Amino acid sequence: MVDTVFVHIGLPKTATSYLQTIIWAHRDTLRERGVVVPGRERRDHLWASRTVREERKQERAPERQRTAWDRVRRELAGSSGTGLISHEFFAAASARQAAAMVAALAPAEVHLVVTAREPLGLFAASWQESLKNGATTALPDYGRTVSRRPSDIWNWRTLDLGLVLRRWTEAVPPERVHVLALDPTAPRDDVWHRFAGIVGFDTAGIDLSESFPNSSMGVAQAETLRRVNARLDGFGSAFDRGVYLRTYLADERLVPQGGERFWPEPDQVADCRERGRATVDYLRSAPFDVVGELDDLLVPDELDERRVPASVTDAEVAAVAVDLVASMLDDVRSLRQRQGGAGDGGAGRLSRLRDLAGRAGVRARARLSRGDREG
Repeated sequence: MVDTVFVHIGLPKTATSYLQTIIWAHRDTLRERGVVVPGRERRDHLWASRTVREERKQERAPERQRTAWDRVRRELAGSSGTGLISHEFFAAASARQAAAMVAALAPAEVHLVVTAREPLGLFAASWQESLKNGATTALPDYGRTVSRRPSDIWNWRTLDLGLVLRRWTEAVPPERVHVLALDPTAPRDDVWHRFAGIVGFDTAGIDLSESFPNSSMGVAQAETLRRVNARLDGFGSAFDRGVYLRTYLADERLVPQGGERFWPEPDQVADCRERGRATVDYLRSAPFDVVGELDDLLVPDELDERRVPASVTDAEVAAVAVDLVASMLDDVRSLRQRQGGAGDGGAGRLSRLRDLAGRAGVRARARLSRGDREG
């Protein structure tokens, strides 16, 4: 049995995909350095979080999903050294579920790793991520309540660091809780090196070139995606959301359009600012291991001027949509050409068109198989 297990619970939108991509790409190297990343594939940690959080849909899931948490525990029980589990959806666990997870990892000593950032940027980024997962909630209506359900991810339940810590510290004492405050001015790899320092392994020789940022959309692009989501039918599966919505439509087609950055409504900005202050006060009240500067968890007093999504006009949405249709039409033509041209009969053309949806997301399948987020 490993002696220690580090459980990285997010928060969501705090470089989690970046870190997890590196971790799983270098899993064998980490094992050589004494760190065991358990499971058969990256999605095992996602599926394990569903079991821990007692999601009902997990009961009806395929066996490999239902048994992921068992696989993770068995591998840790049969290994030596240090264990590492990482998925941001663990942040939504209730205090009871967190305690049950810690008990299931005994007799290993559990440490919590929480990557964190200031609440305003986190809030805006999480709304965009919810859209990439098919949500239709307008930003003025987003984050108005704190959900009591551990199945709810895009909510202050997982975004408010203080709320997350209060639930988890019923199972893990503050001295074993490591809060990594993201430095917005640091190079991208800074979070990786500081994360490795917490877990306790050397980063020398680990190639970071395959890691990627989870890029943001402009305000008009985000509003266009929100409206598209409202018209979609039959896109309820994790595969459809991961391949077609998040990767193909959002990351590969809307993000490259650029666009203006934005803030939420003024009262939401004020709420984010107050949550940041309350969290910093809470962190100062107990012996948490804070890696970085507490001030980086505060919303700045002075903000640059930005639009709010409610200001996006129908004309702006139309312009984004026209560009989107043009790029997608080019994709359709390219796919048809790669499939053999347009010289055969109507039946052949119909067959190819029916196959386009399955092939349009081919560039995204690898990312989905690595266990990118879903909501």
